[in-house]
Amino acid sequence: MSIYQTAINKPVTTALIFVAVIIIGLFCFRQLPVDQFPEMDPPYVTVMTTYAGASASEMETNVTKVMENALNSVDHLKHITSTSKDNISMVTLEMEWGSDIDEAVNDIRSYVDMVRDNLPDNCSTPVVFKFSSSSMPICQYSFTAGETYAGLDKLLNDEIVPQLNHIDGIGNISLSGSPDRYVYVDIDQQKLDAYGLTLEQVGNVVSANNLNLSSGTVKMVKEQYQMQVRSEFVESSEINDLMVTITPQGQQVFIRDIATVRDTIKDLALDEKTNGREAVRLIVAKQTGANTVQVCRDVKKELDKIQKQLPADVKIEQIYDSSDNIQNSIDSLEESVLYALLFVVLVVLFFLGKWRATLIISITIPIALIVAFIYLKMADSSLNIISLCSLTIAIGMVVDDAIVVLENITRHVERGESPREASIYATNEVWVSVIATTLVLVAVFVPLTMLSGMAGIMFKSLGWIVTIVCCTSTLVAISLTPMLASRLLKPRKVHVDENGNLVDEGDKKTWYDRTVVRLLDKIDQLYARSLGWCLRHKWITVGILLAFFVLSLLPFVLGKVGTDFMQQQDNGRLSVTVELQRGTRIEETLKTARRLETRFEELVPEIELISTSAGSNDDATISAMFSSTMNNKISMTIRCNKKWQRKRSIWEIAEVLRQEMATYPEITDYQAAVSGGMGGGSSSTVDVEIYGYDFDLTNQLAQQIKEQCKELPGARDINISREDDRPEIKIIVDKEKASRLGLTSATISTYLRNRVNGMACGYLKEDGSEYDIRVRLKEDDRNSISDILDLSIPTATGSTVKLSEVCSIGEYWAPPTIERKSRQRIVTVKITPYNTSMGELAQQIEAKVFPQLNIPTGYSVSIAGDYEDQQETFGNMIWLGLLIIMLVYIVMASQFESFSKPAIIMMAVPFALSGVVLALWMTHTSLDMIGALGLVLLVGIVVKNGIVLVDYINLMRERGHELNEAIQMSGRSRLRPVLMTAFTTILGMVPMAVSSGEGAEMWQPLGIVVIGGLTVSTFLTLYIVPVLYGAISRHDDRNKLKKVRENFIFMDIKVKKDNATVNS
Repeated sequence: MSIYQTAINKPVTTALIFVAVIIIGLFCFRQLPVDQFPEMDPPYVTVMTTYAGASASEMETNVTKVMENALNSVDHLKHITSTSKDNISMVTLEMEWGSDIDEAVNDIRSYVDMVRDNLPDNCSTPVVFKFSSSSMPICQYSFTAGETYAGLDKLLNDEIVPQLNHIDGIGNISLSGSPDRYVYVDIDQQKLDAYGLTLEQVGNVVSANNLNLSSGTVKMVKEQYQMQVRSEFVESSEINDLMVTITPQGQQVFIRDIATVRDTIKDLALDEKTNGREAVRLIVAKQTGANTVQVCRDVKKELDKIQKQLPADVKIEQIYDSSDNIQNSIDSLEESVLYALLFVVLVVLFFLGKWRATLIISITIPIALIVAFIYLKMADSSLNIISLCSLTIAIGMVVDDAIVVLENITRHVERGESPREASIYATNEVWVSVIATTLVLVAVFVPLTMLSGMAGIMFKSLGWIVTIVCCTSTLVAISLTPMLASRLLKPRKVHVDENGNLVDEGDKKTWYDRTVVRLLDKIDQLYARSLGWCLRHKWITVGILLAFFVLSLLPFVLGKVGTDFMQQQDNGRLSVTVELQRGTRIEETLKTARRLETRFEELVPEIELISTSAGSNDDATISAMFSSTMNNKISMTIRCNKKWQRKRSIWEIAEVLRQEMATYPEITDYQAAVSGGMGGGSSSTVDVEIYGYDFDLTNQLAQQIKEQCKELPGARDINISREDDRPEIKIIVDKEKASRLGLTSATISTYLRNRVNGMACGYLKEDGSEYDIRVRLKEDDRNSISDILDLSIPTATGSTVKLSEVCSIGEYWAPPTIERKSRQRIVTVKITPYNTSMGELAQQIEAKVFPQLNIPTGYSVSIAGDYEDQQETFGNMIWLGLLIIMLVYIVMASQFESFSKPAIIMMAVPFALSGVVLALWMTHTSLDMIGALGLVLLVGIVVKNGIVLVDYINLMRERGHELNEAIQMSGRSRLRPVLMTAFTTILGMVPMAVSSGEGAEMWQPLGIVVIGGLTVSTFLTLYIVPVLYGAISRHDDRNKLKKVRENFIFMDIKVKKDNATVNS
């Protein structure tokens, strides 16, 4: 017994099976985490090695090259890059997307162990670590304070961070710009010399009086006590009263006589401000696999509670919260899904005109979509932009099978069959062709799961979701749809007249019959007449359509349609980086930062928050490797209001800021990048890579490219990756003079550090926290080269000498960071496109900049970065498209048992391309990775209409109709189902194409591509397929007739008369 017959015979079982599926699906939906993209760890592994005292070039020769040569044979390696700085080497391996990173890390460790003996003796053991999405910040908050600012560090570490650590799924919490409390003993050099003292003597006095020492055990008659000398400082003011020495005249010299004790916050090195107020930044990361949105919400809820307990002047402000963007994007897409659902139902209601029929078809949609949630749960995936895009694509297609089945059932019912009989016989007629069209879709979407690279990871779930949803809709169409039709559809009303004859009462004419049906009938007639003309003038029709196809591709050929890797999103955030002259003091940098903040707020009233970092933290941890803040650099995170609340786009605002920064003479370089993704500045750039050994030559080429790119209208934020040589003060020790005084380079270096940076003299302990005590010279005695030469240094004999007696000072240009890629030195020029696509900008650079370069032998220049990824992805998409076309052809050829019929249907595909180019050109949209995906999907969507037409023409011809008559009858009969299935898919995509919600820029090209391609191809398929069918079939028929006539040889046989027979 067939599936549809069983479903009709057992309606309760059938209904309950689907109810169970819905319940399980909703349960899975409740448990799905919400994220922006599918979980994908970046395929990067870094090997970090330190070698104290080595310069950047020594690190490159002795460490980096050795590591690169060893690691170059790791499996699945895509690129190997490295950075060599003073004392540190970092080799980064970029693996292929989708490769097992844990396995790669184990391989890398093995190679590192093998090469360990070839590294210099004092080199540290190389550290291997992988990047993961859990190391990316998911939210950042700013804590600003007035009077309480000095105690903010203690408040955060002791009270706020421990409370946040209780949140489920929270990862690392770090603080930036927190005010560390220090006790500084600032000594006057002249007073020190006057009393014949050294800084070390003062430091030792402070250390010796700040101790807790055990002094043994005291045994009494019956008790025993531990004895301790407790001499730690309770307050910093105690240091003033310590005696350092007694002069020969008997005068006591106290610390207060020669120094000032300051209990304050650490000297300014890293300055954090939010909206001009002193601030500390709290940066939160999540654990791998945790629900981003849930963690961000929990942090926000916890901070709202904490705010009530904080002092009145402490304010918490949100700098960045990825859950806002994710939730807005998801909400916007969910809205698109609901609108698509509504449009699909309205289209079905418009064409069928019966609420019962519409209800039966509409039930298909939620069941098919809910099965997708079961898949997502089983695949450990999340509810993200890609999975919701998949559902939007699927909505228009899931009703197609149900429409075909129900339309056939309705026709049988109108002939007078009972709904039950009609459901069985009508489903039996079409169920094979329904499965065939689903196989075509499977042939389109399953290969998506085989894509490699980043696109493969992103679109794998899309391929599986649409495949599963379409297969589910087919199952529903051949089981639940006939069962519901047998129960819900009404039979034709009949009665017996007085003569005993069965009379059909007929339905009463409704307003729907008088308006919509009449309109649809007129469209049918108009189409039939125009199709008749096309069939009589086949070659004129083909010529006109070919001319249209060629003309429609002109915008693409003439470069009017650009290409991008991925569309940038307007999330309302900007990352501004400003660089001043090398060696600028932090205090001067801050003055410029304050001026910029004021001007930005005047120029852009849309700004809600400016968070500024300047300087660098000299006690930085491993995170210092990734930050590029220096004393002459300013980093700003700017948050504007939501895009629907302002008239200007974020790119226009960025351009306003760039024009303002260009007017400051002290600013040497600046960038205003649109932030995207997970909190960093991730604007798409075109990277020009220059390979070559000589620094001067490659710097010259980089500068030349930068200057020429400035003349290109669409180029902004042109940035050279290699930093300028930085000036340093070099102390040169006269070893002969130093050795006579019993000094070595090491002791001179230590004395110098004590006087400038400070001598560590223990801690001031308070409430369980420890604060550094530093003894050093006051700033006036160490802020010029002459002051440094005038420093007093103790000798081995106990006397002191001036530094100028044993050392000289020179200015030294430290070599820059040395970057390498593919085991060659490299410098990269990054260019951000503005009001142009990335593909167009890359072509301009190749056409206008490269020909003017004079590239020496042994040096090379190439375009890479996001543009390289884009070209690679488009290449994969082209191969994928060809594979899908082959698979679709095979499925159709086996269905029709013909090689020519599928070829006719495939003629719809080029016209889909015409529609795509015209739609992108008219909407000024560039073709990106997601748009290219839409182009591939169109192959499967557009051929479905052709299959319906050709299938019905074959049926009409089998029933004995003449060729042209069969084509016209089929065209007229199938027009409505073709229009209905096309409109459901097109209107299902409209909300996605016109959405203006947050993150809409990303999926808009997909909607535009599918709508454009499907609209044009549907209209032209209705003509090109029947016309080509007529031309090829007539040719095939003539050939068959000729073949048959050739086989009729008996007509040519000469018959000899049998004489015997004649005689008889």
